[in-house]
Amino acid sequence: MTAEPGATERPQERPAPPPGEVHPVDRLPGPGRLLASGFQHVAASYAGVVAPPLVVGAFVGLPPAQTTFLVGAALFTAGLATLLQTIGFWKVGARLPFVNGVSFAGVAPMLAIADARPGHAGALPAIQGAVIVAGVLGFLLAPCFCRLVRFFPPVVSGTVITLIGITLLPVSFGWIQGGHPERPASLTNLGLAGATLVTVLVLRRLLTGFGRQIAILLGLVAGTLLAIPTGAVDTAATRAAAVAGFPEPFHFGHPLFEGPAIVSMCVLMLVCMTESTADMLALGEIVERPADERTIAAGLRADTLGSAVSPLFNGFANSAFAQNVGLVALTGVRSRFTVAACGAMFLLLGLSPVCASLIALVPQPVLGGAGIVLFGTVAASGVNVLRGAGLDRGDNLLIAATSLGVGMIPVVSRTFYANAAVPETLRIILDSGVSAGCLTAVLLNLAFNHLGRRRRPVRGD
Repeated sequence: MTAEPGATERPQERPAPPPGEVHPVDRLPGPGRLLASGFQHVAASYAGVVAPPLVVGAFVGLPPAQTTFLVGAALFTAGLATLLQTIGFWKVGARLPFVNGVSFAGVAPMLAIADARPGHAGALPAIQGAVIVAGVLGFLLAPCFCRLVRFFPPVVSGTVITLIGITLLPVSFGWIQGGHPERPASLTNLGLAGATLVTVLVLRRLLTGFGRQIAILLGLVAGTLLAIPTGAVDTAATRAAAVAGFPEPFHFGHPLFEGPAIVSMCVLMLVCMTESTADMLALGEIVERPADERTIAAGLRADTLGSAVSPLFNGFANSAFAQNVGLVALTGVRSRFTVAACGAMFLLLGLSPVCASLIALVPQPVLGGAGIVLFGTVAASGVNVLRGAGLDRGDNLLIAATSLGVGMIPVVSRTFYANAAVPETLRIILDSGVSAGCLTAVLLNLAFNHLGRRRRPVRGD
């Protein structure tokens, strides 16, 4: 039987490796490679993990010491979620080199929950209660949600992977602007970002073997050293940080369960599950272990279980970090144990504020320079998938073009949907370029390649 245009058959079980051969994803590197590669993932994702608690903490008026505590909790819970994803147990964990951390998509609904409470009183318990319910709901839905993978043929998955990279690039630009996207980047910041970018490219060109694989880490170290004479390296947080500290359970109060907050976080959870599904499909292509329904279901269980447990330690909703997908693609290090090492490091950073502050020494412009390579690599991987999607036949070109356009709207204009007539729950979806573009691609693929069409083969399906 021939396939429908743009359709995809249900993914098969993972092919067994040849006798005596272990898939690169399951290989355990030596201690030196394990630690260096794991630390490289920490450096790439640290800013993404700590940004949401910093924003939420400042919005609800937490004093600096309590905000620092919230950041430590985010690091600790990111470590737990990452270990669930990479090592896993039972049917939990995709067992792919995925970093899980606090979803920045959750910042908007969390701020809305806090803003609805007079003086933001009890905001954090209300947020954490909603996250618990949303996490449990997502865990229960994972076996059903994973079946959506059949609606992700190359024209859809390639579009989504491209959007993941494109929507992440403004993050690196914001870092180069010092965290103030509304301001022009200073010459110092441009210089640091450019020097880091050039260093990474030169190292990738000249080094071989393991040195080539950790070019991003070496570039970050070189950029940080260059930043010291400019005064861009701030050591104040390190000097004031405590040596050890544990995220006391329900430090901000026992969770509150309120209807409107729960609804908004459940919508967010569905958005995060959609993005995680896309990320797993992208990473499966990169590591040459295609993500089947079983893998996606296990990965979503890890996402949602990590989110449900996170509030116990004062954390928020967790999801897969797409920036680390770019790191895997760029370095070629496919072992999930390197990312498990990253998860263990996050746990230790959450238990030692002074160690966590050392990672924060890397200036944002330096991160931004490296981010251009990382996030651009993800976008290029999506373009590579689209090459085999049969864009020259049928309506696949129209599907990809329209979906990319819709996904780019919130990237180009963050206020495009800032209209009182647009419901807040709908804005959560529309303000995510990946979610909006993904849903558009899935619906258009159904409309043009399935409904009312005769079956006919199309190259790349």
